[in-house]
Amino acid sequence: MPEPYDFRSPRLYVEANLGDGAAVPLEREQANYLLNVLRLGSGDSVLVFNGRDGEWLTRIEVAGKRNARLTIEKQTRPQSSGPDLHYLFAPLKRARLDYMVQKATEMGVARLQPVLTRHTVAERVNGERMRANVIEAAEQCGILRVPEVAAPERLDRVLAAWDAGRRLIFCDEGAPIADPVAALREIAPGPLAVLIGPEGGFAPEEREALIALPFVTRLAMGPRIMRADTAAVAALTLVNAVLGDWR
Repeated sequence: MPEPYDFRSPRLYVEANLGDGAAVPLEREQANYLLNVLRLGSGDSVLVFNGRDGEWLTRIEVAGKRNARLTIEKQTRPQSSGPDLHYLFAPLKRARLDYMVQKATEMGVARLQPVLTRHTVAERVNGERMRANVIEAAEQCGILRVPEVAAPERLDRVLAAWDAGRRLIFCDEGAPIADPVAALREIAPGPLAVLIGPEGGFAPEEREALIALPFVTRLAMGPRIMRADTAAVAALTLVNAVLGDWR
């Protein structure tokens, strides 16, 4: 059984390398958040992580109203890898994209790849906003791995450059196997990716191109039509339960 997680200490993502005896500089916004929003002071504890070196317990050293640094005391959790799982999706409008990115992070994906399709509703993607949502979800949920946020790319170009060693799970209402668990059980262990289409679905030529690829597995998502952000949670739950680190 994993050790109980510390939900009471504030948790902060930092860019700095983490290790025994290191001092962690804080950006002014981070220092303001700890000192003036949370009203913490010298000696108070903060958990920090950077997505590479695990999680560490630190103590605040105050150097002014908006200036502080963190002194590392000990490692609380080693770095964990999580499933080798990428998530590809057609961008959504702002609030729903925020939600989807946060939930995908909570589900343990390693990479977020926006793909532009014929029926994509929102083609402009704010990468900095996506990154901020990834970090916020990781901070709040005790996640150690911070997913990579890729630049938007056209679906056909993504598929043309695809590594055939990574199985692509294409969420398709016309999948030949109606039972999604049965379909996933036919996939050999290894690198995975999940693809969710736009609200209007894939264009016929896009769907035909996907079905023809040897590295694609089609996954039925049940008898009801889901919104894209709901489908993301459902598909990633299925994949984690059958092939990921929920087993």
